[in-house]
Amino acid sequence: MAMACSGHMPVVAKPQPRTHSRTRHSPSNTCEISSSSLHFLGKDTAPTRRFHASPIKNATFARRSKLALVATAKPDPLGIMISGAPASGKGTQCELITRKYGLAHIAAGDLLRAEVAAGSENGKRAKECMEKGQLVPDEIVVLMVKERLLQSDSLENGWLLDGYPRSLSQATALQEYGIQADLFILLEVPEEILVERVVGRRLDPVTGRIYHLKHSPPETEEIAARLTQRFDDTEEKVKLRLRTHHQNVEAVLSLYKDITIKVNGDAPKEDVFAQIDIALSKLLEQRKATSGSLAA
Repeated sequence: MAMACSGHMPVVAKPQPRTHSRTRHSPSNTCEISSSSLHFLGKDTAPTRRFHASPIKNATFARRSKLALVATAKPDPLGIMISGAPASGKGTQCELITRKYGLAHIAAGDLLRAEVAAGSENGKRAKECMEKGQLVPDEIVVLMVKERLLQSDSLENGWLLDGYPRSLSQATALQEYGIQADLFILLEVPEEILVERVVGRRLDPVTGRIYHLKHSPPETEEIAARLTQRFDDTEEKVKLRLRTHHQNVEAVLSLYKDITIKVNGDAPKEDVFAQIDIALSKLLEQRKATSGSLAA
């Protein structure tokens, strides 16, 4: 039988594709980085990329990281002590050492004056002693030195202790605080040369510059006329100071004999520094080698 047609075809719903998807589990050694996770970094969106971890590549990366760590490992900073008799050229060598090696230059006399000027607790105690005409006790000076050695520039760059310790008691006190140097430099100059250097030394009170009548005379007559001489820069007094210095140094060396180098100070300053430079360079190389072997 024929069916009547009304002119409208019935609408048959077309099946829609399934919108859900199965979750695929990646192997344990697969890392997925999706485009959405990179979007906040300003990266262009892209389909998910998979990077498969490789044990060989991981081992190579670890080795390279280790090598980089060794290469960038910084050896411990140097701790240097330098001693020399009056007019031995110690001040000049300290300047040359700090200029090349960047060590913190620490002189006990400078520390003492700075603490007194700052009105610190140690400075007040030191000032009381000086006003009474007494020597500042070792315990006060050692505390000043210890605190200075704990400042950031000394800890990071190393330090150069100028003319200290001067006695066995000072050296012992430093050791009790755990302060140990890597090298003790002793400048040696014959006594007759030291006497000549000291007796001929003059001070310009206007500029603070030190002259020597023979080796570094003043530039003009005007400067020469105003030069002064320290009251203890006489032959008799300098010999007494040298005798005391030698006695004290011998006592100090008994504690530092294993790290002491003796440098000929009776030479041009460049030649004296060349001797010191060789010792410090060798010490640094040994330190780097030790640091590298420990990192390995």
